[in-house]
Amino acid sequence: MNVYKECPQVSADRFSIRLLRQEDCEDLLRVYADPAAWPLFNADNCNGDDFRYTTMERMKQAVDFWIWSYENGWFIRFSIIDRRAERTIGTIELFRGEPADQPRGTAVLRLDLASDYETQDDIMDIAALFFPEALEWFGCQTMMTKIIPQAKARAAAFAALGFAPSQRKMTGDDGTEYGDYWEYPKIQA
Repeated sequence: MNVYKECPQVSADRFSIRLLRQEDCEDLLRVYADPAAWPLFNADNCNGDDFRYTTMERMKQAVDFWIWSYENGWFIRFSIIDRRAERTIGTIELFRGEPADQPRGTAVLRLDLASDYETQDDIMDIAALFFPEALEWFGCQTMMTKIIPQAKARAAAFAALGFAPSQRKMTGDDGTEYGDYWEYPKIQA
């Protein structure tokens, strides 16, 4: 499957994911303008973008860039929909990363959620929409995601999925090393 030609769309009882749309901006502004959510956004290797969007204009610019990036095969950004509330409550970014020490291919995950959804149960339900299938979508055998030590609910959810803290660092385009990553399956050093 080439996710850049045919984007997966997955629904379950409570949540669904689909390709991000410009119509999601209003709901997403509530997510990206929420100071309680900011510490959990992963801005590693994002050229200074910290994902703290407080105006509709800036939110629309970000969404335009994310759509352009998908169309050019850089990454896919899904909108996460709370089907009961009928609103977008965050995004999932996925792409195939190629750390030098990992020839088997690693899918990299960024999960941005509204702070009131940062619970173990909600994260497990959301992750069930794309994991482990996303490994196949990107032809990878491993996946990494950033989980800072303060993100207790996120750590518990990903641990239950078989992720573990990684000793490896992710390396940015400019050689900067980034830590606090968890990986699946745990790679032995």
